[in-house]
Order: sequence, then C-alpha cells, then structure tokens
Amino acid sequence: MGFLIWIGAALAVLGLAGLVYCIVAALKARRAGLDDEALRARLQGLVAWNLGALLLSSLGLGCVIVGIVLG
Repeated sequence: MGFLIWIGAALAVLGLAGLVYCIVAALKARRAGLDDEALRARLQGLVAWNLGALLLSSLGLGCVIVGIVLG
C-alpha cells in the first residue's frame, strides 16, 4: 500500500499549495486598496478555491492514513 501513501502525500501537498495561494491572493486583495464591495467580491471568489484546496488536502491525508493502516 505504499503507492496509496505517496498518492495521498502528493494530494496533500497540492492542497497545501492551494491554501497558500488563497492566503497570498487574499493578502494582495487587502493591500490593493479596494473599496468594500470590490474586496468582498474578490474574497468571495477565493472561498471556493479555499474550500477545494482544503478538501484536496483532507482527501490526501485520508489516503495517507488508509495506506498506513492497510500497509
């Protein structure tokens, strides 16, 4: 079950990269000096990316755990 651990680790790293992207994009949006409506619209667009990255990293960690238990 070693392959499941490596696949899960890759998914977790991709999810973590997505979370870092969301953090950087939110900081850029805050520093851009936008008004409240534009900032809110930009941050609401990031929510979907944030949830997707969190789901991807959770699935990856779940795969790692299953691979360890079965291995």
